[in-house]
Amino acid sequence: MDKTQIFQFIAEQKTAFLASVDGQGYPVIRAMLAPRIIEGNEIYFSTNTSSNKVKQYLANSRACVYFYKRGKIKYQGVSITGEIQVCTDQATKDRLWRFGDKLFYKNGVTDPDYCVLKFTGVTAEYYCDFKIERIDL
Repeated sequence: MDKTQIFQFIAEQKTAFLASVDGQGYPVIRAMLAPRIIEGNEIYFSTNTSSNKVKQYLANSRACVYFYKRGKIKYQGVSITGEIQVCTDQATKDRLWRFGDKLFYKNGVTDPDYCVLKFTGVTAEYYCDFKIERIDL
């Protein structure tokens, strides 16, 4: 699987699993809605500024995102390691905003509890049929 196929695969998934590192050095994983935007090695998520993951990324930007597809027989997964930047600038927030977000952020796109996580992938591991391929992004 090449880089283009990796990003095509992740664009088709509805859930992402995002990992951060807590203050004691342990990994923390949480499920996230599908990315809002995928551009090259950059994957954008929206989230709450007040969340623990934002605090963790501000202290340690190392991250991992995992996507999978489980079929009746075939299981595929992609794990991408990289760095996360917490974006609170209005231009980035405007870019990712969707009408339905108002349900979660009462003050709309300018809500201080709304931010964007910009993940920049460095390496990926693709798993399928008991084989792992490593891809430098």
